[in-house]
Amino acid sequence: MTQSPPEKVRLDKWLWAARFFKTRSLAKEAIEGGKVHCDGHRVKPGRTITPGVELTIRRGWEEITVVVDALSEKRLSAPLAQALYTETEASREKRAQRELERQQMRLSQHPPVRRPNKRERRQIHAFKNQRDVE
Repeated sequence: MTQSPPEKVRLDKWLWAARFFKTRSLAKEAIEGGKVHCDGHRVKPGRTITPGVELTIRRGWEEITVVVDALSEKRLSAPLAQALYTETEASREKRAQRELERQQMRLSQHPPVRRPNKRERRQIHAFKNQRDVE
């Protein structure tokens, strides 16, 4: 007997099945913390979702907007989990822009200033003493 895909799934369960969060409790905490929005509104973990719903998921500095394509109550392998949703084009462009900005920021930063080690301190003292003698 084959099981047909469910018509409705709890939001926290779907986020876990689609591999956005490692555990359902982490998904639940994110939803309760306002990190997940369904069609632009803050929701509860028990909210049932259907295909076609737009979700905005924030993890750290990353924000992803996806449209639910299929439902699953079971955690799937990564390639199958990616088939459950489609990331919007605007979200992809936004993430690519943020990544480019991060790389530019890394390149523009100067290396951290550090204290001289023992050898370098001796060289500094020798240079200063030599300059004072002249």
